[in-house]
Amino acid sequence: MLKLLRKIQFKVYFDYLLKGIYAGIMIAIGAVAYLAIPNKVVGAFIFSVGLLTVCMYGMNLYTGKIGYILINKLNYIWELLFTLIGNFIGTFIVGNLIRYTRFFDYVESARNLVSIKLNDSYLSIFILAIFCGIMMYIAVNNYKKVKDVLGKYIGIFICVMTFILCGFEHSVANMAYFSIANIWNLKVILYLLIMVLGNSVGSILIALFYNRFYKN
Repeated sequence: MLKLLRKIQFKVYFDYLLKGIYAGIMIAIGAVAYLAIPNKVVGAFIFSVGLLTVCMYGMNLYTGKIGYILINKLNYIWELLFTLIGNFIGTFIVGNLIRYTRFFDYVESARNLVSIKLNDSYLSIFILAIFCGIMMYIAVNNYKKVKDVLGKYIGIFICVMTFILCGFEHSVANMAYFSIANIWNLKVILYLLIMVLGNSVGSILIALFYNRFYKN
């Protein structure tokens, strides 16, 4: 019986990881699209395909799930952990593969973008990540709760375009940019941890409001 339970538990955790990897892949594809399009507004719009696919196919994206920690049991932490690891793996795969294609110019674009982030202060990164977390929760929760099909999609595009055009920090998208730029060191890891924390705080803050006043 114990062996069976462990087998079931392993499958559950593996599914969390796999769904996280696929979500990471889709967000990284969105990041590549953003780098490929000179017009920032159009690029931000196309980037939205990443989150749109995540929501439509039920993939696991950390920034889309962390806000729901308030209404889940303690073991939800494991789902978040495996989701985040999966997100990193997915973005890392796409980021490294793109460097072996003819789109080598995107690597330089990613390095320029990464340089701006790494030259920013910890506090600035944290605050910008909070704002991004707010936008991500609104986008995902809107998709889950709004019954009108058009409204579901509009919410995703507006929120994603807002956080990109404002320069808010999305931890998973930045995993993709760091991977494409092939810049990894202790400083990058520290900045990513700050982004993850900021995204978490922002998402939980807006989730607190939603759960208090609007949850059915």
